[in-house]
Amino acid sequence: MKIIRSIVAMQAEARGIRQAGRRIGFVPTMGCLHEGHLALIRKARELADCVVVSIFVNPTQFGPQEDYTAYPRDLERDACLCSREGVEIVFHPDVAEMYPAGHGSVFVDEKELSAGLCGPFRPGHFRGVLTVVAKLFNIVQPDVAVFGQKDAQQARLVQEMVYDLNFPVQIVVMPTVREPDGLAMSSRNTYLSETERRQASCLYRALCRARELYDAGVRDSASLRAAMLATIAAAPAARVEYIEIVDVDRLKPLDVIAGKALVAICVRIGAARLVDNIVLDPSLCS
Repeated sequence: MKIIRSIVAMQAEARGIRQAGRRIGFVPTMGCLHEGHLALIRKARELADCVVVSIFVNPTQFGPQEDYTAYPRDLERDACLCSREGVEIVFHPDVAEMYPAGHGSVFVDEKELSAGLCGPFRPGHFRGVLTVVAKLFNIVQPDVAVFGQKDAQQARLVQEMVYDLNFPVQIVVMPTVREPDGLAMSSRNTYLSETERRQASCLYRALCRARELYDAGVRDSASLRAAMLATIAAAPAARVEYIEIVDVDRLKPLDVIAGKALVAICVRIGAARLVDNIVLDPSLCS
């Protein structure tokens, strides 16, 4: 396995792979890899001949009071996991390599898809995400890129960017990987104390409660949201940032669910900001 830190070297490597007729599968990450990331890597291996994983904690997607400096970093551990999963290349640039003139003067911006959910709480976040993903696509030149459903709004924005800007990249979104108690795997789970970790399962319990009511015939969002809030109230450390029920395409709020809907939740517990979601699909109701 190669670890490449230079943009020029990564682009040269990608050209050689593509000229040899091999497909590149790409998994962009910020490191601190866990089983959720490994599931994305395994899917990329199914879909491509060569897997590239980027490990880059992107400063432009963090706000001034967010956890950029505290975000966990362990390249040696991450590289070992990648090697075990058959990754051929880890692209690990530093900030000066990705943003040689500071944070740049040209960005990929977004509009309505970031109007709700995490957007209002993290101004500029998705602008930073889309910009770095666009840069990484131009550097790695993947045929397919794999993202996780846990970050549903991010994945939907990347899909829209690929469509609008004509990137020749197939976007695959994989199901959320969960701990035994249902908590979505996330690098930020490491911020939780033992007590907070036990309470963090309230996110998944709230989502399951929404699904139970939906399967029983409840379709108005207010009732589902109220039931979810009541479930989370049992966890005293939990502070709800939002609970939203939106359509899966444009992420617009729904008063009444008529088709497929995304139930998205964000809860702060201690130092951790945790997001999760499920999709309610009428075709799957018994």
